[in-house]
Amino acid sequence: MDYETISAEDFGAGLKGLGVNILVRDVQRQVAFLETVFEMKAHRVSADFAIMIYGDQLFQIHSDGTYHSNPLLGLLPEQPPRGAGIELRLYESDPDVVAERAEAAGGMILQAPSDKPHGLRECYILCENGYAWVPSRPL
Repeated sequence: MDYETISAEDFGAGLKGLGVNILVRDVQRQVAFLETVFEMKAHRVSADFAIMIYGDQLFQIHSDGTYHSNPLLGLLPEQPPRGAGIELRLYESDPDVVAERAEAAGGMILQAPSDKPHGLRECYILCENGYAWVPSRPL
């Protein structure tokens, strides 16, 4: 699938498995954060939408304005955190490296990198839209 040229209809019809879509106030700022901190690859970036790739995983970012007729729009809080209770885990990111990048990119470190009893080193980073990103690596 060529993410730069595929039509919206063909893109939607080609999605499979579990889909993740993150609603944000500013798509381009969120994309810049994810590219800088996690070295993700972005496609079709506009004010309204972006396709994000992390490893071989795909997810989408949409602006609030694209959800004008979506039933979730009325549930969005005016102020972050929006994603309370959701952890977006990134198992192929070094938490020590990512934590430094996140602070420089304006992210909030909720928990510094630490070794966990479940066999991972991880940290918790809150982006400006209130989502918790958890870079993790095996001990």
